[in-house]
Amino acid sequence: MSEIQFNHVQTAHCECGVISNIFRFYGLDISEPMALGIGAGLFFGHLPFVKVNGVPGTTYRVVPGAIFSRVCKRLGVKMESHTFSSVEKATAELDRVLDKGMPVGLQSSVYYLPYFPPSYRFHFNAHNLVVYGKKDGNYLVSDPIMEHATEIDPASLAEARFAKGFPAPKGKMYYPVVVPKEVNFAAPIKAGIKQTCSDMLNIPLPFFGVKGIRFLAKRLRNYPEKVGDRRATLYLGNIIRMQEEIGTGGAGFRFMYAAFLQEAAGLLKRDDLSQMAQELTAVGDIWRNFAFTAGRVCKSRTATGNGYAELSDLMMQCAASEEVFFRKLAALKL
Repeated sequence: MSEIQFNHVQTAHCECGVISNIFRFYGLDISEPMALGIGAGLFFGHLPFVKVNGVPGTTYRVVPGAIFSRVCKRLGVKMESHTFSSVEKATAELDRVLDKGMPVGLQSSVYYLPYFPPSYRFHFNAHNLVVYGKKDGNYLVSDPIMEHATEIDPASLAEARFAKGFPAPKGKMYYPVVVPKEVNFAAPIKAGIKQTCSDMLNIPLPFFGVKGIRFLAKRLRNYPEKVGDRRATLYLGNIIRMQEEIGTGGAGFRFMYAAFLQEAAGLLKRDDLSQMAQELTAVGDIWRNFAFTAGRVCKSRTATGNGYAELSDLMMQCAASEEVFFRKLAALKL
């Protein structure tokens, strides 16, 4: 098996990074922010009745895989995707595609990737990476959130591809079979913006978009009284973790989406999108301020309800700022 000449570029988010890196291999140049924007990846959701490791689920992005499928649909990319019933079948198919000189995207668990520092390993089964060849029995890996390309032994890769839990990767692998060499980004950009604005403003349920931010803000104010100080700290810690550590999280996705709008402004020759990019960067700063304050509350052993009231007010400010922003963005005639 020969090594594929694959250009590894470090990115902030695994799904958008794999899109950017693997499409570039086939001659379709798309940046990580452009992938996020066209794929309408920016989102918010809080589901108190869905417990993840014992705490209510909070997300600042769409479900894993949605960005990829939307980008492919809007850019006319056709993907081949497979899951498997056994390690043997998954490994044989991976080797077969690599033998054809094609890099392969994989879904895996972070926990079983030995090139991750131990402190960064946790049971998250929707991590994306690219395998682009084999050397001395090990697989060559372009993991977009790592600074350099690396390698992994077959046993560890198999363990990561078949990790238990939700969502079970089941050895999932995917690779492009049709990639247009040239794409007019105008229509995909507009479709991505329209969908993001709709997701943040128009979903009628109270758990999603701007409504979801306000819903969580109200609950946050009463966490100590409702669930007790210890559990309140756990719940708050997870909100911060999802915002600041998982993928690019909440504030990071806001900054990346602002970069998308800036890039879109140049492609579409729209100064108003450039202005919107600056406004969203300011919204991201509010989220960062929330995370800093929340971290202080988590570390304080004597945190009172006043700390949670302050956090609730900050999150309400985030909601108000995002509503103003997305209503302005939705009103633009693109």
